[in-house]
Amino acid sequence: MKNDSQASATYVRFLNLIQAIRELPTFPQVDPVEERLLNALAASWHNSHRVTVLEAMKLAVDVSPTTLHRRLKSLRKKGLLALKVDEVDTRVKYVVATEKTDAYFAAFGKCLAEARQP
Repeated sequence: MKNDSQASATYVRFLNLIQAIRELPTFPQVDPVEERLLNALAASWHNSHRVTVLEAMKLAVDVSPTTLHRRLKSLRKKGLLALKVDEVDTRVKYVVATEKTDAYFAAFGKCLAEARQP
C-alpha cells in the first residue's frame, strides 16, 4: 500500500505542476482536443513515424476529421506545428514538430521529473 500511496502522491504533484505551468501567460494555451492531438502526434514522432495531414485527421476516432483539421490549423497558428511538403509528391504534407512543440513537451517532462522527487 505504501508504494500505491507514493505513486498517488507523485501523480498529484505532477498534476499540480502541470496546472501551474498551464496558467503561465507565456505557456501555449491549447484546448483538450488540441492536447490529445499533440500527444498522439508526439507518440508517432517518438516512433520515427512521419505523419501526413490525412493521418493526423484520423488520430482521434471520436473527433470528426473536420474538427481535427481545424485544430491542426489552430496549432500551426500557435507555432506548435508546421507542415513539410514531401520531396517526391508535393501533394503530400507531413505534420512536424517545431521548437515550440519541443519546449511544450520538455516543460511537461520537467514536471514529471520534479514530481518524482521526494
